[in-house]
Amino acid sequence: MSSGPVLTLPDLPTVPGRLLAPEPGWSETTDVVVIGSGVAGLTAALHLREAGLHVTVVTKVNIDDGSTRWAQGGIAAVLDPVDTPAAHAADTMVAGVGLCDPAAVEVLVTEGPARVRELMRWGASFDRHPDGSLMMTREGGHHANRIVHAGGDATGAEVQRALHTAVMRDPWIRLVEHALVLDLLTDADGRACGVTLHVLGEGSEDGVGAILARAVVLATGGMGQVYASTTNPAVSTGDGVALALRAGAVVTDVEFVQFHPTALLLPAGPDGRRAAQQPLVSEAMRGEGAHLVDGDGKRFMVGQHELAELAPRDVVAKGIHRVLLATGTDHVFLDARHIPDLETRFPTIMASCRAAGIEPETELIPVAPAAHYASGGVRTDLAGRTSIPGLYACGEVACTGVHGANRLASNSLLEGLVFARRIADDIALDLPPQASPVPGTGEAWAVDCEIRVPLQQAMTRGAFVLRSAASLSDTATELATLGEMRAGANTATWEATNLLTVASALVAAATVRAETRGCHWREDFPEASPAWLGHLLAGLDDDGATNESWEAM
Repeated sequence: MSSGPVLTLPDLPTVPGRLLAPEPGWSETTDVVVIGSGVAGLTAALHLREAGLHVTVVTKVNIDDGSTRWAQGGIAAVLDPVDTPAAHAADTMVAGVGLCDPAAVEVLVTEGPARVRELMRWGASFDRHPDGSLMMTREGGHHANRIVHAGGDATGAEVQRALHTAVMRDPWIRLVEHALVLDLLTDADGRACGVTLHVLGEGSEDGVGAILARAVVLATGGMGQVYASTTNPAVSTGDGVALALRAGAVVTDVEFVQFHPTALLLPAGPDGRRAAQQPLVSEAMRGEGAHLVDGDGKRFMVGQHELAELAPRDVVAKGIHRVLLATGTDHVFLDARHIPDLETRFPTIMASCRAAGIEPETELIPVAPAAHYASGGVRTDLAGRTSIPGLYACGEVACTGVHGANRLASNSLLEGLVFARRIADDIALDLPPQASPVPGTGEAWAVDCEIRVPLQQAMTRGAFVLRSAASLSDTATELATLGEMRAGANTATWEATNLLTVASALVAAATVRAETRGCHWREDFPEASPAWLGHLLAGLDDDGATNESWEAM
């Protein structure tokens, strides 16, 4: 830690040190419990099994209901002989705007190709040319064609299918579905030794139980549901980050939420609200030549960046948002009418558009930014270890240092593959005996589930693509009011409490960081400042208040 900028926090709600829940009515024991069943969680489970360990995978709904299967674009990896890891690293570092950890980026780009080939050995089938070579495309921020894809624009679904199949072949991987993890269990030395969770229809009437384990791996995904418009599924309520904060783990860079520039703008319903999950229109479509245009048909990204529509996502999202502010509209358009063979290359996008009454072969596609990816999260080292011994994190819930202030397109699936393997290797090296948990000490309560929609609306008004001291202050005030609405223990109130916890940490960090950097855009501080070349570390004090500390690069 070092001295740095003055950190002035807004008045935010207090949040619980534990979730209000009955005492566990059942328990079971395993070597390692993995929380989450996307690319990171299932990859970790498979590698842990290769190390001879018994694994329990806990997932919130069904094994395929997380964010991985929604990934359209592909996986970025150096698989072309004319490409290099150094070039991939350079693109990653540019996108991260000074906040990437070079060592983590080096791990990603050098180990990534082997992990993708490993995924292919597990059964993932990527699109290929007639001669058998891999098809590779380009996405925003990349200076080379290094994105492998499957089913045109259904890469995530293929990755999820392959990993799901591999996991189900192993009888020593126990899968617990419809389970919401509540809080981390620790032993007398402060080491993670399991989790409490609620499983529908399991054990006692209330379903709350405990899984004791010698190590815990968080792979819970993102927090996109803190906003009213997101590409994330309904399960992405920041559960892993909230659990980590309550447990005392270091969480960092949560202000850097990436807004995907081109989510399909679905029509509003009778109540004026749009669906919480907006379909993604992959930037691979822009990689194939689609253009962004305003209502007059003008390409507005030309001249704003050397890569125009293929600039890093924060640049494109800001470009779109400027048009929205200038024109008073809620969308721009993607023009893909000149791209041949749309049906074959982008079947998922075509189906989403047609379901909304849009024909991309002859019509412009209405798009707008939506919350897409949390570049920050639970801080880890290069082995996936968090600040709590025995607790690991990988995938979107983690902050490995790879993404910095803005994730480079298609690095997310790769990060999950690479760091899940590193976690399994580290756990297998030195796994202590099972320890007994000690009672938690934090105050336990939950908020009313009715705060969910007002919270999402408040975050979208004040902490979305464009932020300011005034908008963030208004959001903090609204969150504080919502935090006073307490309720009993059930799945809906637990999720709402997790949303309040991560939203409070996000607003605190976004308020404190008085600059524009990457996907954090402050209209009152429009430039990046060298004074802010570092990381904000989020935590909770003993009273449940959010705090932030500074660490210079």
